[in-house]
Amino acid sequence: MNNTIAAISTPHGIGGIAVVRLSGPDARAIASRHVSLPPQAGAVRFTPFRIGDTLLDEVVVTLFLAPHSYTGQDTVEFSCHGSLYIQQALLQALLDSGARLAEPGEFTRQAFLSGRLNLSQAEAVADLIDSTNAASHRLAVSQLRGGYAKELEQLRQQLVDLTALLELELDFSDEDVEFADRSQLISLVSQTSTRVKALRDSFHMGNALKRGIPVAIIGRPNAGKSSLLNALLRDNRAIVSDIPGTTRDTIEETFVIKGIPFRIIDTAGLRHSDDPIEFLGIQRTIETVVQADIILYVHDATQPFVQALDDLQELQDIRSFDGKHLFIVHNKIDKCVKPIHELTHSQINTLEISAKEGYGLDTLTETLANTAHTELAHAPDVMLTNVRHYNALGQVDQALLNVAKSLTNGLSADLVVIDLRDALHHLGTITGQVTTDEVLGTIFSRFCIGK
Repeated sequence: MNNTIAAISTPHGIGGIAVVRLSGPDARAIASRHVSLPPQAGAVRFTPFRIGDTLLDEVVVTLFLAPHSYTGQDTVEFSCHGSLYIQQALLQALLDSGARLAEPGEFTRQAFLSGRLNLSQAEAVADLIDSTNAASHRLAVSQLRGGYAKELEQLRQQLVDLTALLELELDFSDEDVEFADRSQLISLVSQTSTRVKALRDSFHMGNALKRGIPVAIIGRPNAGKSSLLNALLRDNRAIVSDIPGTTRDTIEETFVIKGIPFRIIDTAGLRHSDDPIEFLGIQRTIETVVQADIILYVHDATQPFVQALDDLQELQDIRSFDGKHLFIVHNKIDKCVKPIHELTHSQINTLEISAKEGYGLDTLTETLANTAHTELAHAPDVMLTNVRHYNALGQVDQALLNVAKSLTNGLSADLVVIDLRDALHHLGTITGQVTTDEVLGTIFSRFCIGK
């Protein structure tokens, strides 16, 4: 926090402008050696940038004073022309004047250390930068604005209150008194545990929106699964062949429908095979079905539907469809001679397409979007998207389970407090009340330099 750091904050390369950021206690002094600073915080000035007596460029300088800056420290930003030479020369001039080159994510790390952001908000900055669609952007903005942080703070306050009640008893342990009714404490612990579980349960949807809702394309060999993948992506991503078993491993790609990301996974054809490599591909197909939220069973409409029913029954027997959205996609409808209603079981959602001719694809993508919107309508306002937070909340949940057991079994307050403090510790690793240099280094190393 005592260092003044500098870095180029725009992507590497030539452009119309580039931004170089300078932040720290000596930011104004270092900048003043090269430019005329704006008269007040929040102001900008168009001014020459000089290195000694040599004019490097004419730049726009913006001044932010602590604590009203991104980092919480004095910050000066230089908007210069996007020449690679100008960018590097300007940065080098700041380094020669006393600044240090920023490490990856160090500006955001400064924001955390100065109290401008808590740790979960700081991690949301990286998610915001990485967002590639409306859904992931919306989640990152929500977390950055503190909705998720407020939820965690409420949980923490509940744990603090519980701990305070029990620690008060420890101060009067010689008098053998109880300041808190044990049944009420058990109820409070149960309520807190329920909220922790709800947050953890939201991880599935939150992670799906961040990475893409998983959609498995399954079916018999040569049903047109790879053709459907290519048609949805509008690209020849998968090899299409009349030879059965061409696809032996999963092929995964992401695309966006109405701002929602989908992770489409093409799989090996479902059939019994003595080929060990193809057998492994089929096993991966089953694993993909288990992990998917939406399943598209592609059926060759020119073939008997009884084969599809056999496949679906076999997958149902291993509970592969529990809690999932299943659609039968009749492909090659342009070659079909029988009416589709004679082929399909009435209780199964069906779609008719021709992946080759493009027929029915708009209806299919509309169905995918509507299915996702239905799920989102029931999603909580605050969703978990970070694996580190998911694991930490798992440890909080286990500690609360231990607290409940101890209270139920009538153990003394000093033993119960140990588990409550453990829950507080793991919750603190999410918000940043408990940190180590190793944890911070791991988190901020995934940021780009200049952020």
